Amino acid sequence: MNVLRRLPLLLVLLSAAGSSDAAGIRIGVVAPQDGNFATLGAEITTGANFEMQAQKDAATVIDDPCTEDGGQAAAQALIAAKVQVAIGFLCTETLEGALPRLKDAGIPVITVSVRSRILMEDVLKNGWPLFRLAPVDSAEASMAIDTILKYWASEPMALIDDGTIHGRELVGAIRNALEEKGLKPVFTDTYRPGQDQQIALVRRLKKAGATRVFVGGDRSDVAVIARDAKSENIPLTLMGGDAMRAADQPVPLLNGVQAIALPEYATLPAAQPTAQAMRASGIEPDGYILPAAAAAQIASQAAESAKSENKPIADKLVATTFQTAIGPITFGKNHELTENPYRLLEWRGNAFVPLALPSN
Repeated sequence: MNVLRRLPLLLVLLSAAGSSDAAGIRIGVVAPQDGNFATLGAEITTGANFEMQAQKDAATVIDDPCTEDGGQAAAQALIAAKVQVAIGFLCTETLEGALPRLKDAGIPVITVSVRSRILMEDVLKNGWPLFRLAPVDSAEASMAIDTILKYWASEPMALIDDGTIHGRELVGAIRNALEEKGLKPVFTDTYRPGQDQQIALVRRLKKAGATRVFVGGDRSDVAVIARDAKSENIPLTLMGGDAMRAADQPVPLLNGVQAIALPEYATLPAAQPTAQAMRASGIEPDGYILPAAAAAQIASQAAESAKSENKPIADKLVATTFQTAIGPITFGKNHELTENPYRLLEWRGNAFVPLALPSN
C-alpha cells in the first residue's frame, strides 16, 4: 500500500470530518491515528470518509488507542459529538472499554476487524450494540470443513500443520469435524516450518497415498511443499488457509494451489463502482478501505430506515440486507454476518481467484 500517496487526501478528509456544514447521518469513525496501527487506521478513515462524503453524512474521526481506558474516552467523545452510529474499531481492547457507555447512549457499533469469539459472547450477554463485518474466528475452519466434505470426501486426504497455535487449532478443528462425519485422513503430521526444502515430507505424503493435502501453515511453507512435490513428480492438490494471503516470496506459489481465504474485495463484481470511483480520486481500494466504506453505507442505510420507522438503529441492523461496496450484507440475531465471507480460491499467475467447481 502506498501510504505516502494517500496522506494528502487523508488530511483533507480529516479536516472536513467535523464540518458543521455536513448533512445526513452523524457517523463516528474510530481508527488508530498514530503508532504501529496508523497505516490500518488510515485505510479505515479513508474508506469511511470517501463513502460518507458521497452520502453527505457527517463524520467525526476519533483515535483508536487500542486500550480499554482509551475506549472509554473514545465513547465519551462519540457521545459528545452526538453520533448516531460508530464504525471502525480495530482493537478488541477499545471495544471492551467503549461498549458499555455506547449501549447506554444508544449508539450501535460496526467493527471492520475484530474477530474475538469471547468478545461477542460478552456482547450478547450484556446487550452491547456491536455488529461486525469481520468473520467470526471459527469461519475459516467452517469453510474449510464444508469444502473438504464437498469436494475431497472420496479422495485420500492428509492434514498437516506447522505447529503454531493457529495452524494447530485450525487443522484440529477440521480433523475433529471430518472424523465426526466418518472421514479420516490417510496422513497427519506436524512439519517443521521455514525450511528450504520439504522433500522428505512430500515423500511421506506419497507413501501414505495422499493426493489432497490441507496445510495449516504459512504461504512460504506451502510454496516450498508445492515446488518439491512437483520436482519429485508427486501429484498433490494443496490447500491452505487465510495465511496464504501473504507476499509471494521467497519461493513463488505454483498455479493451482488453493486457499480458504477472504477474497480481495476490490476484485468482487459488487465492488467495481466504488473501487473505480476511488481510483479516480487517487485511492487504491485495498486493505480495510472497502470494508470501511461498506460499514459507512450500512450505518447510513440503517439510520435512515430507523428514522423513517421511528425505531432504534440497532434494531434495523438485525436481519436487514444492506447493499454495500463489498456486496449484500446481513447481520443475524447474534450480530454476526449471516454469510461466511471466506471463499475457495486458487492461485493463477499472480493472484488468488475464486475457484469455480462443479456443484455435484
